Amino acid sequence: MTGPDLPTDDEGLVRLQKLLASSGVASRRRCEELMLEGAVEVDGEVVTRLGTKVDPTTAVIRVEGRRLPPVSPHVYLVLNKPRGVVSTMSDPEGRTCLTDLVADRPERLFHVGRLDTDTSGLLVLTNDGDFANRLAHPSFEVDKTYVAEVDGEVYPRTVKDLLAGVTLEDGPVAVSKCKVISGGHRRNHPGRSIVELVIHEGRNRIVRRLLEHVGHPVTRLTRTAIGPVQLGTLKSGEMRDLTREELGELLDSAQL
Repeated sequence: MTGPDLPTDDEGLVRLQKLLASSGVASRRRCEELMLEGAVEVDGEVVTRLGTKVDPTTAVIRVEGRRLPPVSPHVYLVLNKPRGVVSTMSDPEGRTCLTDLVADRPERLFHVGRLDTDTSGLLVLTNDGDFANRLAHPSFEVDKTYVAEVDGEVYPRTVKDLLAGVTLEDGPVAVSKCKVISGGHRRNHPGRSIVELVIHEGRNRIVRRLLEHVGHPVTRLTRTAIGPVQLGTLKSGEMRDLTREELGELLDSAQL
């Protein structure tokens, strides 16, 4: 469940400063100060009157410009998917899939987008179907960051070509960022390079096809971020809740 379990009045409302404090924004006193300073918005309007009541499940609240997720029965999780796990909740071939990793969760979870079986890294899981569908849709242009180990040394001209845009057989691909982390001349990666790139979309095997198109087949691939959500130190197969800040930014990205 997202947000605090707050008692509400007969109309389902709660005092704004109490909601802010219970959500972990700051102490009740500091939350009152933030309201008086004009740092709190509800549904696009600055609220300075202490004691203002809001619906904690529907109000769009921002504190110093940052979105505060609503109180919700939904869960929002980030998983570090291991290589070799199928990005589905079931598999007719009996291969290890996402359900095997979340077997101890009581919710019926959806995965936001997917990763190739041979690709490891960040997946968002939720029981909020609308959120999952919106966030996965390419029109909302949520950045996805990948680190790829590829054959050969990636030269600056290749990075320039990628940033200029590449057209594959199913259409153009826009790369918003690309940099070489280590080149093929490094002793610990002979004949290989490690590249980080950021794209918006999630077409099937898009990163692998993109890099192969420019002459550098991928040997290992990991997604390290989706928007503000970073893989960080999360170990392979482990899962955690999205932070309040991460979820707020993703809700904004999905225009929810």
